[in-house]
Amino acid sequence: MTKGKLAGKVALITGSGRGIGREIALRLASDGADIVVHYAGSEAGAMETAQAIRNLGRKAVTVRADISQRTQVRSMFTEMDKAFDRLDIVVNCAGASGGGTLADLDDDILAELLGVNFYGPLYVASEAARRLGDGGRIINFSSTTADFPPGGSGIYSSAKLAIKGFTEAWAKELGAKGVTVNSVIPGATSPGMFDKTPEPWRSQFMNASPFGRAGRADEVASVVAFLASPEASWVSGTHIRVNGAANM
Repeated sequence: MTKGKLAGKVALITGSGRGIGREIALRLASDGADIVVHYAGSEAGAMETAQAIRNLGRKAVTVRADISQRTQVRSMFTEMDKAFDRLDIVVNCAGASGGGTLADLDDDILAELLGVNFYGPLYVASEAARRLGDGGRIINFSSTTADFPPGGSGIYSSAKLAIKGFTEAWAKELGAKGVTVNSVIPGATSPGMFDKTPEPWRSQFMNASPFGRAGRADEVASVVAFLASPEASWVSGTHIRVNGAANM
């Protein structure tokens, strides 16, 4: 196989046992990167992703961590350091969805959504910042609901909105090291969390795009691949919507 534009690079993709994360892992591997496949609960899926990467001729290791727990994130990076002597690309893709009315605020849902969607990317990026050097990449995941929050999505949408603030601040902080930081803002995407969306929300999200459909995970992965590539060396602190012009 050809070396590819990411040859010699090592990429960590959180939540890459399935869905969008898996598509990103496979795309970056096809571009030449070796991959750290992170998962929380989808061990079988992570193993499948890793094997698919090896079938492409790239190296792959699997690591498990609840990214809402800082000690587990630190342990995950310690494992990674044993497997690879470098880290070049971090994709904060893992997420947790959910919601509820303001009057029925649930502490367990609050802890999960903030833990995975707010603290998780922060903990991962903090460890990555110690390791990334010139040409490094952090690619965060926000959500269209951060820009167009529907009723009942306050916690999730606010956590995803915070990602945009993280992105702009980290881009300024890490730019001196030659590291770019950007965020991808997907809309309804399949395979992904959208697959579990019940009606009537499912149809509403699809019809919010003039294309009248959900996006494909490989379409999102293509944008991530660009941001991870040398061609995106002057793109930092930006937010790219990948949502088919959807307005929710």
